[in-house]
Amino acid sequence: MKDILLPVDSVTPMKCTFEECREYTRTFAKSFYFSSFLLPKEKRAAAYAIYTFCRYADNIVDGSFNDHSLNIRSRFIPVMNFLEEVYSEFSDKYKLAADSAFAKTVLRYNIPRKYFDDLIEGVCMDTEHKRYNTFAELENYCYKVASVVGLIMTEIFGYTHKAALPYAVYLGKAMQLTNILRDIKEDYSMGRIYLPSDELNCFEYTEADIAGGKMNENFAMMMRFNIDRARAYYELSTNGFPYLTNDGSRTTVVLMYKIYSRILNEIEAYGYDVYSARRFVSTAEKLKLTGLYLLNRSERKRFSKLPDSKHHERLRSLYPNMNFDM
Repeated sequence: MKDILLPVDSVTPMKCTFEECREYTRTFAKSFYFSSFLLPKEKRAAAYAIYTFCRYADNIVDGSFNDHSLNIRSRFIPVMNFLEEVYSEFSDKYKLAADSAFAKTVLRYNIPRKYFDDLIEGVCMDTEHKRYNTFAELENYCYKVASVVGLIMTEIFGYTHKAALPYAVYLGKAMQLTNILRDIKEDYSMGRIYLPSDELNCFEYTEADIAGGKMNENFAMMMRFNIDRARAYYELSTNGFPYLTNDGSRTTVVLMYKIYSRILNEIEAYGYDVYSARRFVSTAEKLKLTGLYLLNRSERKRFSKLPDSKHHERLRSLYPNMNFDM
């Protein structure tokens, strides 16, 4: 697999082949890799190329968190230069794409440059913005590090109407909120607390409590509140599934939704204890979820039924920034 699993300074996934990207995804994104087996071959390869790029961007930050003197954005200069080369109308795109699975994917699926700019801005926030005062601040972060990935993948999966895109934003936020709840201990070890300070104050749970891994009723109430919110985002996102191409792409997203949201069930099953062990969905459970979905015709039909126009109108009033017509 050449050098792609070496330390971040030695990794250049922008030049990785599709096969290297597949191996990288198989190693580091087990839930997504599991869910992707029904994708058409070309879309599956493209999704792995995007994952490798996104993971690389995240690793630049995670590999630098102890270096407080470092301007993290300086480490993204080669990445930004590469993106400029890929998107420049003056570049020899065919020559560039010959050596890069990522470039081939971006050009083939016409993925907007802004998504990658937002992603890099989001991961940089991990060194520049380690505390969040409000959920609105956290939601902006979730959009940049997770929702834009969903938007990129939606371009690869394909859709019958751009109404799919706003719902992809909410699936990304739901998944990132799940990560935040699962990884409270790990994130704190890297100096990060994603739970908004106003909500910590509301539930009377302190930074010292996080540092000590304190399990009490206040923590349980806070976790229940956040799990309910993440589930609401997951359910909202399902309204976009019927717009996705029905060539295995829709099923892949449904399985991701089912598997990732099941992490919340695991957290609940262990009494919200995310301090003593990392909660995850086992391979056996993934296989069970997949089999039950593929055998359940009524559920597959549910995820194929388009929302009615009244549903969109209600959401327009609640979420005026959601664009169903772009």
